[in-house]
Amino acid sequence: MPDEVTGEELDADARVELRTLPKELATKVARHLVMAGQLAEEDPEKAYKHARAARRLASRVGIVREAAGLAAYHAGEWAEALAELRAARRLSAGSDSYLPVMADCERGLGRPERALELVKSPEAANLDPMGRVELCIVESGVRRDLGQYGAAVVTLQIPELRDRRLRPWSARLFYAYADTLVEAGRGEEASDWFARAAAADRDGETDAAERYAELEGLHILDTEDADGGSATEEPGIVLETTDVDEATGGEPADEPVDDSADRPVDEDVDEPADEDPEEPVEKPSDAAPEIVAATAIEFKPAEHEGPDVSAEDAPEAPAVFLEPKRAEDEEPPSGS
Repeated sequence: MPDEVTGEELDADARVELRTLPKELATKVARHLVMAGQLAEEDPEKAYKHARAARRLASRVGIVREAAGLAAYHAGEWAEALAELRAARRLSAGSDSYLPVMADCERGLGRPERALELVKSPEAANLDPMGRVELCIVESGVRRDLGQYGAAVVTLQIPELRDRRLRPWSARLFYAYADTLVEAGRGEEASDWFARAAAADRDGETDAAERYAELEGLHILDTEDADGGSATEEPGIVLETTDVDEATGGEPADEPVDDSADRPVDEDVDEPADEDPEEPVEKPSDAAPEIVAATAIEFKPAEHEGPDVSAEDAPEAPAVFLEPKRAEDEEPPSGS
């Protein structure tokens, strides 16, 4: 983590809202918000603590309630997340950007009907493309919860599903569609879409490659050699086919019978002179696995999303927002 995190890491709207606070208080709140955002994926519980600390300091600021709601959502606190995001909408002139998260919270609370009400609300039309895709994914999940698997599949058949340019939502959308196809009993189609998801998932955020391999009867091999180096120079998924004939109880299909185990070790055996040259020959056990591409789809290069930012284990927010130096009397957020 960098030694200093400035207020520039907050968007312009957040900085404007924090200017309504006294300078020193705004500094503390901003630091907690930055840390909550950085830790949201890798340490949701610690991010949740930072967001709650910011909320205690500035509960009347919309951006603070939004951060608290999103942190609660990542921590699995559905009811609290829903309450905080509702408050954020009231304080931020009815912002609709968190509508998909709110619908997913209703789903997490076991209230699919309320989730569908949010999905079909007039405010849903105000979402940007990313928000619309996320809302469709949530709606599909709600349909699955209700046992409406056909409707769940149709819900995700949106224009973005056929977009051949790599988008920020591509991997999640492809994965959700593939997973829904599995639930609907359409495994062959699901395999193709898991392959697409694996190709789009450049950061390895999903287990699409593993799901694809499972459906295709393949093994994903570790490409790291004994010295820690890469066994292959070209990127890709290393897969090994398992040709198993289910009708023979798991024995390999069409393999020649090898009775060498029944022969004495030092016995000379004359091979027949008229051996069929086309008889299958068993591959050596140390043969290199075949490199199989996950999919033949070629996406255009992904847009740069900016550098990743890591965080230290300490719960303190080691940064400033409106003043150049850290306040020496700053206390870490409490564990509650």
